Order: sequence, then structure tokens, then C-alpha cells
Amino acid sequence: MIPILKKEQRAPNIFELVVLNPRLARKAQPGHFVIVMADPAGERIPLTIADFDRDAGTITMVVMAVGTSTRRLVGLNPGDCLEAMIGPLGQPSEIRNFGTVVLVAGGVGAAPIYPIARALREAGNHVVVIHGARSANLLFWQDRLAAVSHEYLVTTDDGTSGEKAVVTEPLRRLLESGGDRIGCVYAIGPAVMMKFCAETCRPFGVKTVASLNTIMIDGTGMCGGCRVRVGGETKFTCVDGPEFDALAVDWDLFLSRHRVYQHEEKCSLERYVAQQERTQAAHG
Repeated sequence: MIPILKKEQRAPNIFELVVLNPRLARKAQPGHFVIVMADPAGERIPLTIADFDRDAGTITMVVMAVGTSTRRLVGLNPGDCLEAMIGPLGQPSEIRNFGTVVLVAGGVGAAPIYPIARALREAGNHVVVIHGARSANLLFWQDRLAAVSHEYLVTTDDGTSGEKAVVTEPLRRLLESGGDRIGCVYAIGPAVMMKFCAETCRPFGVKTVASLNTIMIDGTGMCGGCRVRVGGETKFTCVDGPEFDALAVDWDLFLSRHRVYQHEEKCSLERYVAQQERTQAAHG
């Protein structure tokens, strides 16, 4: 049982959870992920580690409440416990001095980008962060990302904060003005955003890394549910990733696999919402 120490809502449907797990905190590195269960009957949810404190023994996760399982997870409060937390899983980020690194964070991707940006700055890189969201109310951790950046750029689709643009527009400008100085680009966010970041970088031949948020069950390479095609080969996100060469990912296949269980997810959420409404009605 993993106790929840802190819960804060950072944006609409986006929650920060800090849990106590000293053994995991000692091993965690940027890029690692965990699998959590909210309760004994809950689904196993993969979440990239957003932060860790080895001294305090804590792990920070940022969760967007979208479907049934994530809503059950963010329904827990400080004092409650997670049923299970497994990790750290996957391969850590490649942290070395690339020179200049551009990190593109879209939506909830701002959370896993943070420890990577921090580690890359500590390794001596010039760190540029592009932080994008649909609207200003969906931006979070701006202070944290700005603190680990040499240059911090904000974009929103509706122009309510920063530049009115999608993240690929400032990314393209940076590549055009100094692509030869950029050693690596990281992209973490919605799958479509990562795909278009890859396509933006492709003509410049810049090393581009994406953290893939695939469907996942066991997290140990056993089930094959998280398989992706990278460079014409089948890879498992849980053990070979979650970070891959974004220029080699078969994005069309990746996006199609993302939609496989949309109907089942919709039905599950409808049942969950109906159950919650009945419970609320019974309690007046």
C-alpha cells in the first residue's frame, strides 16, 4: 500500500499526486515510468514519473482524469493509499551534453519533460523549453519549467497565453535559425503533437526523441500490448522505451492502435459516471 501525501489540482482535470515510496525514489531516473493501481479492482495505469525526491522518499505523478481508471485514481485523497505501484520501469532518458537541447511539452507532457530538462541542464546543456497547451487554463508547472530552462517559450492554440501558435511553429523557427547548433529535440505530449514535431525536425536531420504513451498492461514485455514499429522493427514500449527515435516511429500505426479500445473505454466511462450519479443521489 502506497500512501498519498499530497494532491493538488493543477488545471481542469489535471491533478498532481505525491506518494511515499522510498525504494522507488532511490532508483528513479528521468524518463522512467511506473504502473499504479488505485484499488484492488482497478486497471493498471502507466504514468511517467514527473519528479522524485530521494531524500524525502517521494514520487510525483501528474494525472489527467480522462477515463474510468484515471478518474478513480484522482478520486483518492491524502491519507488514502494506492493499491500498488510498480517501478521504475522502462529505460531512462539519455542524459549527456548535446550542446543545445529543445524540449517540447504539450499538455500533460509538461510533467515528464520537467525532470529531463532539469537533468539535461545539470549535464551542461543549453536548455530551450517550448510549453504548449490549448488554452492558458491548461498550462501548469510554468515556474518549474522556466527555472530549469535557459529559454522558456509558451504557446497556446487560442492565444490566451504566450504566442498564439502550435508548438511546431517556434520549433521550426529554432531549427531554421540554428539547427546546426541543436543537438537533440525531445517531444512529450499528445501523440499527434509528437508526430508533427518529428515531421518538423525530419528535414533538418536533428536527433529527435519521443516518449510514447502506448496501451500497456503488464509493463514487463510479456503481453505485447504496447508494441510499436520503430525503424521497421517491433519494439515494446515498456522495456525498450518509453523513449524512441521519433523519426523512426511508424506514427500512423501508433495512432491507429491508440484508437483500438475507444468504444470499450466510452462504455466503461458511461457506466462509471452513472454509478457515481446514483451514489450521489442516494446520499442526498
